[in-house]
Amino acid sequence: MNDLGYFTAKEFQLKSLSRIVGGHSIVGVAPEGAGKTTSYVLGVLMRLKYTQDEAPKVLVLAPSEDRITEIIDRFLAISQNKNLHIMGLKTSGGMEEEIEDLVRGVDIVVATPNRARAVYLKLGLNLNRIQTFIIDDAEEIVKQGMQTTVRELAQSCGKVQYLAFSTVEHEKLHLMIDDFMPFATIIEVEELAGETTDTHELLLYQVPNFTTKINLLNALMRDDDVFDKVVVFVNSRLTAHNLVQRLHVQKGAAAVLHPFFHDDLGFDNIDDFKQTPTCRILVIANEGSSNIDLSGIPFIFYFEIPENRDVFVQHVLKTSNNEAVVITFATDIELPELKKIEQSLGKKIPLTPLPDDLIIYRPSDSPKEKKEQDESQDGAFHKKKESNSKTYNYGSGVKAKMTMRNKKR
Repeated sequence: MNDLGYFTAKEFQLKSLSRIVGGHSIVGVAPEGAGKTTSYVLGVLMRLKYTQDEAPKVLVLAPSEDRITEIIDRFLAISQNKNLHIMGLKTSGGMEEEIEDLVRGVDIVVATPNRARAVYLKLGLNLNRIQTFIIDDAEEIVKQGMQTTVRELAQSCGKVQYLAFSTVEHEKLHLMIDDFMPFATIIEVEELAGETTDTHELLLYQVPNFTTKINLLNALMRDDDVFDKVVVFVNSRLTAHNLVQRLHVQKGAAAVLHPFFHDDLGFDNIDDFKQTPTCRILVIANEGSSNIDLSGIPFIFYFEIPENRDVFVQHVLKTSNNEAVVITFATDIELPELKKIEQSLGKKIPLTPLPDDLIIYRPSDSPKEKKEQDESQDGAFHKKKESNSKTYNYGSGVKAKMTMRNKKR
């Protein structure tokens, strides 16, 4: 390890390695660069008992061919003094040669879940002697929709040590792993930048899906006294067009910057939006939009997490001539990107509870129920009687702005 440049252990390695070597099942949650891969590679090598058995003893599931290569390189670099037979399976193509190599004998197999299952069903991958079952980059495996395949492979193994590693912990991750590792120890490490960036007030709503995001935005936008001038960022111009169509506001109250279709209500310049009192919501696509002057806009929404974290950071930086509240909506799938943003900001974005009467969209397999749900989405937020209206969970910055408005009245 010293020859490879490892002189001191990282925090995650200090917390996890002894448990991995001890045979415990763990869920490791830490950002990129925290040492997750090195931790399980060391743990596997220290536990692995070399025998003449031809069946593999370790199965590592990874989301892509590039990641498979990285994992194999790490195993070979750290275990250079050991007679280790490790094999990575291709992500596609014929399986005959791979099956022949597996039959000759291998200690560790690294593969995508789909490829591992395909070779297993061809009777080429023997899972009877697996000792350690590892899920690498679990959040990416969830994002690619391979949860069911992972569960099937895990349930085909006997009593083994399970290790799952992710940059985030969320509901979809637990839906994938809880059936086969319900009592696993969760080891979580946060690594934020050394310096904290001075930003506007930041709030986070964590929501299950895109439709619920729309419901939440409609719920908040009902309060036009508070949200009188709002910018909403999305990732594409088509999404901007679709979102404006699904906002339950008066005609002319919502528009798009650089509209996708000619018949959309829109502006070519954000200053025109600022000077139009009847329009209070401007939806902006991150693609093709740069150097947006957000001065004078009290509320900025990130309806989707941008692929380029610098775009987010640029818009939330606090300036001397403008104060705003930045409200972010994120699904489980978007949390890894949000974690990277928090790392670069050097601080966590506070999580805000969802409104009590928010309609959570849940897709149904029943066509009749689905039709009823779809119909309800057209009017997901009917105007309530004043007596039945509920107070929403605004952040402190929003509450302060509400108080200031009341005092002015």
